[in-house]
Amino acid sequence: MIIDFSHYSPIKIGPVVEVKEITPTNYQGEFIIGGATNTLISPTPPPLGILSSQFRFIYLDKGVLRVGGATPNRHLYNFAREHDLGGFEFLAQIPGTIGGTIRMNGGIKGYEIGNRVIAVQGVDGWTEKEKLGFRYRDSSIDFPIFEAILNWEGKFNWKLDERLKELRKNQPKGPSLGSVFKNPPGDFAGRLIEKAGLKGYQIGGIMVSPVHGNFFINVGNGTFEDMVALIKLVQRRVFNRFGVQLIPEIKIL
Repeated sequence: MIIDFSHYSPIKIGPVVEVKEITPTNYQGEFIIGGATNTLISPTPPPLGILSSQFRFIYLDKGVLRVGGATPNRHLYNFAREHDLGGFEFLAQIPGTIGGTIRMNGGIKGYEIGNRVIAVQGVDGWTEKEKLGFRYRDSSIDFPIFEAILNWEGKFNWKLDERLKELRKNQPKGPSLGSVFKNPPGDFAGRLIEKAGLKGYQIGGIMVSPVHGNFFINVGNGTFEDMVALIKLVQRRVFNRFGVQLIPEIKIL
């Protein structure tokens, strides 16, 4: 299929390229884009793939959840809420698909999808959680996730749901990839960027959000080159002032 990433990508950057529909039998090392929610795609990306729609499902099976890797996070959140299953409240406003979220161990404020994973199915079959190397906003997973087995924790927590939604209300509006950098140990990337005087700083069409320093917003016709230049400038300024090397949370292709 042909995808125009200047429309498909949440930050509205990227070329028009052919993207292969991936199944376990035809995968040949393509980068799986999912919803491209944390992926910055260059004008000349490597071969790209997207999971077949057959991997978009959720169902209960003998006390666990079976979820397809192409399933949007919001669909899993809605399923958990409707079936009174706790442990997925944090997915309410995290964009993207389950496969990508598991691979990046996505989450919010102490809640991570890796805590819910029992096993995942890749090209070579099933791999249990203990071998997936979950860590802060990352894992050792280097294969497409076609299906995941997940557990839940008690009943759906409505108070937690509301509290987590409140935390997201202050996030900037506009085309972005969410948090650009991982939080360094014991600190916050957004705080360091703000203290370095970079909120509102702009290169080309990409601006450090005046609302939250760890969000870069496409304010109009921003390019891949603008984004990369701003990332490097922010890293350099923060390191020069605080001696902290900010590590990108987003993937740059």
